Amino acid sequence: MSRHISADDGRFMITPPQQMMSSCAGALLTSVFMTPFDVVKVRLQTQQRAIMNSRCFLYSTGIMDHICKCTTEICTDTSHGPWYNRPVPKHFTGTFDAFVKISKLEGPRTLWSGLPPTLIVSLPNTVIYFTSYEQLRQRMQKQYLQRGEHPPMWLGGLAGALARIWAVTLVSPFELIRTKMQSTSVTYRELAQVLHLQLQQGGVTSLWRGWVPTILRDVPFSAIYWLFYENLKRGFNQEEPVFAFSMCAGAVSGGLAASLTLPFDVVKTHMQIEIDKVTTNRGSTVMMLQRIYNRQGVTGLFAGLVPRLAKVMPACAIMISSYEYAKTFFRRYNELHSLQEK
Repeated sequence: MSRHISADDGRFMITPPQQMMSSCAGALLTSVFMTPFDVVKVRLQTQQRAIMNSRCFLYSTGIMDHICKCTTEICTDTSHGPWYNRPVPKHFTGTFDAFVKISKLEGPRTLWSGLPPTLIVSLPNTVIYFTSYEQLRQRMQKQYLQRGEHPPMWLGGLAGALARIWAVTLVSPFELIRTKMQSTSVTYRELAQVLHLQLQQGGVTSLWRGWVPTILRDVPFSAIYWLFYENLKRGFNQEEPVFAFSMCAGAVSGGLAASLTLPFDVVKTHMQIEIDKVTTNRGSTVMMLQRIYNRQGVTGLFAGLVPRLAKVMPACAIMISSYEYAKTFFRRYNELHSLQEK
């Protein structure tokens, strides 16, 4: 089978359903691989009870953030209760020690606690985002090629930004529901009552509360990520990238995007933790940036760079490499199917 056929050849280009399946596979693998590391991280945080007594904390799988309920009560049963609030069996001396003790005393399945709520939101979010990106990039690229022009270097960045805006807009109401369920222990009936009251008081637009800070963080990240990734593919002549290249390029692009957009991530984290204290609109975003800068200076806006890179770089590497691999599979399937028809 020829490897010289363009990855964007219309005859063998993968269909939107195939793009959806590819992104779904990537999101699933990323969540499965990244969840154990964040479970261990959060369990290590439970050793600092003074912190947990006064505020919530964030749990992230690399592609999805979760706000965990503030609590001062420690569950005495290691098999029930919130996974992040179970008693520490022994003092953890480090990450590897935590992996061993959690697996041995609570079972390996505990390392994937919190995975279901991640998949419920992250899978549709990722499918919308990646499929929108591919469709936008292909359409914009086609317009330039039809005019006999070479697609500009910034095309991937623009497609990524627009796709992220669309995905965030569609998923924001579900994000709000998930955050409310994680910040307070409510039943589905109570949640329906809370949402009904919110719609009465704030109208339909209140379902998109937090849209602005999310856009400020995620859209620049997506634009920078795809800008670097697509140009790395072009620079290294990897139109149909091999697995190793897509992993490295994804990690590098994700690291650069994460570093440059860290101030917005810091603001988003503060707002999620103080969900009942801050109304997440444009004014509060600016005020939060100003407050952090006044208290801690520039270093405060870039706090947590190393942990963020440790989370984002492998997540981006796993996501894009598995996505590209699935795309290659479907593209070759389409090529083979087309040849068989002839």
